[in-house]
Amino acid sequence: MKKSDIAMIILIASVSVLIAYFVAKGIFGGSINTSQTVKTIDPIDSKIVDPDPTIFNSNAINPAVEVQISGTAQTQSGTQ
Repeated sequence: MKKSDIAMIILIASVSVLIAYFVAKGIFGGSINTSQTVKTIDPIDSKIVDPDPTIFNSNAINPAVEVQISGTAQTQSGTQ
């Protein structure tokens, strides 16, 4: 290779890197140094508060208890 060929390859490579840099900066944007505010929560304490009676009804149906809808008990088995 001649010196002019090597110089042309270096020139094309450097121009390509510059173009790629500006295209990537345009697509992804630059870094922005701004401050953000974050909501904080109250610290957890050991005080227990009674639940709201409008939400937690003491007379509500317990989903953990098995409820039988019909008058007869039906069992599931593999054979019929």
